[in-house]
Amino acid sequence: MKKIPQRTCVVTKEKLDKKDLIRIVRTPEQKVIIDETGKANGRGAYLKKDLDVINKAQTKHILDNILNVKVEDSIYEELKEIVK
Repeated sequence: MKKIPQRTCVVTKEKLDKKDLIRIVRTPEQKVIIDETGKANGRGAYLKKDLDVINKAQTKHILDNILNVKVEDSIYEELKEIVK
């Protein structure tokens, strides 16, 4: 039986299957991107695919703190579109 990769959501602290999460990456160039492949180079953070979780991450600036860079509102808008 193949092992299913698990990751922790930075907002809820839940351990979930990797496929149930969205990875956000700070690249070595200090740019923040949404990593849909799960293989992009850089510092990554995982968010649960849930609108409430994304809103909480935005209002409390959780991704800013974890990635040590200002995350633009456009990234949050893209995340919301992916979750819908």
